[in-house]
Amino acid sequence: MDFSGKVVLVTGGSRGIGRAICQQFAQHGAQVVVHYHRNRQAAEATAVSLPGHNHHIAQAEMADPAALERLVAEVVAKYGRIDILVNNAGIYEDHPLAEVSFADWQAAWHNTLAVNLVGVANLSYLVGQQMIRQGNGRIVNVSSRGAFRGEPTAPAYGASKAGLNAMSQSLAKYLAPYNVFVGVVAPGFVETDMAEEFLVGEIGASIRGQSPLNRVATPDEVAYPVLFLAAEGTQFLTGAIIDVNGASYLRT
Repeated sequence: MDFSGKVVLVTGGSRGIGRAICQQFAQHGAQVVVHYHRNRQAAEATAVSLPGHNHHIAQAEMADPAALERLVAEVVAKYGRIDILVNNAGIYEDHPLAEVSFADWQAAWHNTLAVNLVGVANLSYLVGQQMIRQGNGRIVNVSSRGAFRGEPTAPAYGASKAGLNAMSQSLAKYLAPYNVFVGVVAPGFVETDMAEEFLVGEIGASIRGQSPLNRVATPDEVAYPVLFLAAEGTQFLTGAIIDVNGASYLRT
């Protein structure tokens, strides 16, 4: 788990799981690029919290291909390379079929897929091209338990993460001959700002009770397997999906 001299780009790195991923990579010697969309203040706070030096913050809208091109160009101009890409940024929108208009239903699907799947595909293409030229690299994608067990009130989210898993495994097969390896971490509920509204009251108790540990994951518990998949020695895990859900959902 020594990432000294490695350049790591973490999307959605300003808060929650992304912040924990940035912090753990920095603790292990990496130079970290904290990507953010709107909250520059949070990204700056994350960057300040990182041990080491020569970290960077960079803004881009995941759904905008041109913005992603500028992001990759900015990072390569600063560091000369990208050794590790962590696709962590994502959005979640409730859109229960019986309760939303057709227009809202379409908007939820469009917005969610644009960020969670197409945006990740575009960034993986751009960084993957760079890694092929370098002759090495790691891509780790943050998926979700919802890809397997379903998301009844947010089907676009579940579908986007299922698509992300399939895309990751396709890229793992394609990129392996170039010495570029791809892995996936699929968490359940995590103690983050995004999940806070779901984790209070009786609903929160019910969610925690889904795991025999009677709790949800911490951001650090999700970040650690991300680093593990990005570390040297895990090349033969390419294409693997690691569940981090406290046995709240077990798949075969």
